[in-house]
Amino acid sequence: MKTIAPGTVIFHRHRGYGVLMSVNLLTGWVAARFGDEKRELDLNLSTDDIQHADGEAILFRLHPPERMPHARLMAMVRTLHAAGYQKLYLYSWPKPSGLHWRWQLFTGCRNWMERPCRPGWQGSGADYNFNPVMGWGDAPGASTDELIQALAQFDPAGLAQALGKDEDHTVWFANVCEQLLPNYAYSLGADTPGSPLPLHLPIISVRQRSSLPENLQLSYPPGWDKTWSPESRARHYQLRAVVRHDVIPNSWSLPLEF
Repeated sequence: MKTIAPGTVIFHRHRGYGVLMSVNLLTGWVAARFGDEKRELDLNLSTDDIQHADGEAILFRLHPPERMPHARLMAMVRTLHAAGYQKLYLYSWPKPSGLHWRWQLFTGCRNWMERPCRPGWQGSGADYNFNPVMGWGDAPGASTDELIQALAQFDPAGLAQALGKDEDHTVWFANVCEQLLPNYAYSLGADTPGSPLPLHLPIISVRQRSSLPENLQLSYPPGWDKTWSPESRARHYQLRAVVRHDVIPNSWSLPLEF
């Protein structure tokens, strides 16, 4: 099935040919403009029988929609690692609202807290829902090889900085990809003020209606524990509290109101 994004030409049996102005992959609602109409029309991909310009039907939610690009980015980074670009790193963390996760690619020195920022090398799941691209000239639904080709054309100097060996991180990243792809990704989240980190690597789902795998305990990336001093690290990590049911009193002494 073809991908859709703002700018896709569509056909509606009552309106004729039009152009998508916005797409929400979570809800299935799109905004389209037909002919010389200046007002946008809201349509639902599940019920309004929208077609591509060539007559191919646009179907929605045959599979859970991909609400975040993190798994696609992980597959791309793993492929680049295998090609010798091992100094390429993916950092992801939750937004303060907790509704979406941000991501950033960086190269060079593996410093998780002081990451060099290059234009177009970061984004958010909130933006991805309405325009499912990474932001470096890639097309919606691009394959891993197409993403790499688009990134190499967009910023060849930046990608060249990723050439080199980092075998510890490459082995760790390949293992994480093997455990999580294609429906899950990881989050580091140390940029969120006041938010303690769990003992094991946090896992996030990139598709709706995908329950998180149980009892999957992955380690943090190499060098992660050296980011802080032992005292600071102890304040960041959070162990699960143990709830004791044997200390609940046999009776309650509560005031009663009639």
